[in-house]
Amino acid sequence: MPVITLSTDFGAVDEYVGAMKGVILTIYPSVAIVDITHELPAHDVRYAAHALAGFYRFFPRDTVHVVVVDPGVGTDRRILALETDVHTFIAPDNGVLTAVMEREPVRRIVSVENPAYFQETVSQTFHGRDVFSPVAAWVSKGVDIARIGPAVEAGETVRLSMPKPRKIDDRTLTGTVTMVDRFGNLTTDIDADALADFLGATRPENVSAAIKGRRIHGLSNTYASAGTDEPLMIVGSRDYLEIAVNRGSASRHFDAVEGESLSLTLTERSTVP
Repeated sequence: MPVITLSTDFGAVDEYVGAMKGVILTIYPSVAIVDITHELPAHDVRYAAHALAGFYRFFPRDTVHVVVVDPGVGTDRRILALETDVHTFIAPDNGVLTAVMEREPVRRIVSVENPAYFQETVSQTFHGRDVFSPVAAWVSKGVDIARIGPAVEAGETVRLSMPKPRKIDDRTLTGTVTMVDRFGNLTTDIDADALADFLGATRPENVSAAIKGRRIHGLSNTYASAGTDEPLMIVGSRDYLEIAVNRGSASRHFDAVEGESLSLTLTERSTVP
C-alpha cells in the first residue's frame, strides 16, 4: 500500500492538518496517510531535521515523506522533491533535509514549480495544503518528480550546520545536545558508532559525562538502571547518546536546552575480558 507521512509544526487545535489530508485523499483516495507528529517546535527547522532522520528509515520503500516546518512560506524559498534509492521527501529548501542528505545517497532533486500538480488556487500562507499535499499525492500515485520541476544539484540546496562530536584526546570526547523530547531526554550528536569507537575496550561503567557542571558516571542499558529522579546516560532508540532522568526530565534537572555542550571522559582504560 502506498504511504505518505506528514510531519509539521501545525499542532492539533486548528484545521490545517485535516485540510492537507483532504487534498491528498481527493487526489489519491486509497493512499495511507501516517501522522508522524504535528507538534514539532514551531519554526524549528533544525529540530525537524533531526526528527526526520529519526523515523524515515522505518517506512517501506517508495514512501513519500512530507515535512512542513516552513517559516519562509510565501517568500522566494524553494520547495524541494528529493528522491533517494528508497524514499521521496517533499520539504522546503530551508535545511530540513540536511540530516537525510548526509545519510542517504541522493538520486535526484527537483525544485517544485509545476502548477499542474498544485491546487488550483495557492494561498501564500498555506503551501502545506496547496503545494506540498497535492505534489505528495501525485508522486505517491506514480508521477515522476522530473515532471514537477527543474533539476537541482545537491550542492545548491540549503544545508544546516549540524554539530558533530569531537575527540579531544584518547580520554575525552565532546558533543552537543541536538534535541529535547517530551520526556525531557537530551539527545546528543554522539551516535552509537562514535561512542563505541571512543570506548574501545573500556568498560561502560568507566565512562562519565559532564553537563552543566555536573557529572554522570557509567553508561546505562535502561532508563530504570538509575534510581527514581536520578540522571543517567544511555544510547536511545535513535541510536544516539542521551542524557536522561529516570521518571523525570533531564532538561529540567540540568537546566539544559538544545545546543548545550557536554563531554565524555574515560575514567579508566580497563580491558573487557
